[in-house]
Amino acid sequence: MTPGVGADRVLTVPNALSVARLAGVPLFLWLLLGPHQDLAALVVLAVSGFTDWADGVLARKLNQTSRLGALLDPTADRLYILATLVGLTLRHIIPWWLAAVLVGRDALLGIPLLALRRHGFGPPPVHYLGKAATFALLYAFPLLLLGARDDGVGAVAHPIAWAFTIWGTGLYLWAGALYVRQAFQLVRGSVEGSVTRGDTAA
Repeated sequence: MTPGVGADRVLTVPNALSVARLAGVPLFLWLLLGPHQDLAALVVLAVSGFTDWADGVLARKLNQTSRLGALLDPTADRLYILATLVGLTLRHIIPWWLAAVLVGRDALLGIPLLALRRHGFGPPPVHYLGKAATFALLYAFPLLLLGARDDGVGAVAHPIAWAFTIWGTGLYLWAGALYVRQAFQLVRGSVEGSVTRGDTAA
């Protein structure tokens, strides 16, 4: 590992990009719900998507991976998804139940996370299905916004947007189920290990 670069380092280029992404969340939501500047909101989303890709690449190339970065990156993804769901629902671009399903999935995952912490585990590593789901949804949201336009661009974007939405939602729920399964296996292994050690000691 490069000197001065470690898992606990805070001031890194990837972390700065992640913080910038987080700062863009309220700006995006204001553009979407305040002045209805949809094109500007799309630019914020596009910049967020680019920096999401860039911070991962830079973290590997510059050897600047960190625990903080591992926390900031998925947090920014979740906040963008939540902000976009709120905005698109209030703009009546997506039905409320779709937002409820996606938000409910994340809320329910808090239960196994608490169980993991109780048994001394951190969250399981992000599954590739979860990354694919986030990728699909972050493509779906700007396309949904474009699909709401009453012109040729909207007519083309609308079916593509809903294809990405359906794929992303399915993968998002599947990844959540895998997360719960991972958590259950870790907790069960911890409990069984405790019982075995207790029997041995007896």
